[in-house]
Amino acid sequence: MKIAIIGAGNLGLSIAKGILNNKGRNQLYLTKRNPTELYSFEKYGNVIITSDNREAVKKSDILIFAVQPSQLETILENIKDLLTAKHVIISTITGFSIARIEAIVGAKHNIIRSMPNTAISVGKSMTCICANEKGKKRIDLAKSIFNRMGHSLEIPEEQMQAATVICASGIAFWMRLIRATTQGAIQLGFDAQEAQELAMNTCNGAAELLIQSESHPEAEIDKVTTPKGCTIQGLNEMEHQGLSSSLIQGIVASFEKISAIKEQQL
Repeated sequence: MKIAIIGAGNLGLSIAKGILNNKGRNQLYLTKRNPTELYSFEKYGNVIITSDNREAVKKSDILIFAVQPSQLETILENIKDLLTAKHVIISTITGFSIARIEAIVGAKHNIIRSMPNTAISVGKSMTCICANEKGKKRIDLAKSIFNRMGHSLEIPEEQMQAATVICASGIAFWMRLIRATTQGAIQLGFDAQEAQELAMNTCNGAAELLIQSESHPEAEIDKVTTPKGCTIQGLNEMEHQGLSSSLIQGIVASFEKISAIKEQQL
């Protein structure tokens, strides 16, 4: 495959690392207005660094756009005459709808939206993907790319805002829960470094347990709660204090905010 990442900033470079570290036989174009800091990627081989988006588009099949939202329309206008039936357009830009992309380049192209989160930099992103009618035929290709950097899920476009809250904002929510667990461990006598190590790895283990077993969280909770035991005592106190309801309320509040922002943009 010949892949171009248009806009090799933080997210673009994280995607590039995921592709390159998978050791696939891909030719990769990385573009940036000032490409000086990208030249270290040439050590991977089959990586071409350029500031010329048109060159990258002409010589690539898959185009991953990772620019700022304010830049995408101008870039698409500049390269749309080069687009052919072979191209797969993958946008990672939050809030930039497929309809807006189609309005610029046309609905005849394979257009896919993806919403990765910051864990993509460590190969653990939860990436949601949707496509226009033409792009649905190439969505498995897009998923195969993002599955190299975590896990992907195809969803309807109307759920992309909700997915942004659960997956992108969700990173911050989980960080806050890990921080709270760390603070609790410090209060029980662990030093700060030990406390965070315990919290991080326990969180990681809980998630991996569900992924591997494909079971429901309550089924795993039942395995570690015993009658009159310390686990159920702690869980019940957390629920009395509103743990689940406050988390749900926070998720809904985030969704209402992102919805209000979208309304202002229309």
